[in-house]
Amino acid sequence: MSERFERHKQAWTSDEVQKLHTLAKKAMPLKSIAKALTRSEESVKARAKLDGLNIAKLR
Repeated sequence: MSERFERHKQAWTSDEVQKLHTLAKKAMPLKSIAKALTRSEESVKARAKLDGLNIAKLR
């Protein structure tokens, strides 16, 4: 049931990075951020780590 993304290994645009920062500050969960950016959760997690962002974890 995993979703496939057509944008395999594409570079992040500045707009996407800005949106990632905004969504992370709103404490959105990883799955929601990935869906909003149409990127995989792994890609979002890696970029957030690179930028030093904390992604909210669902409890």
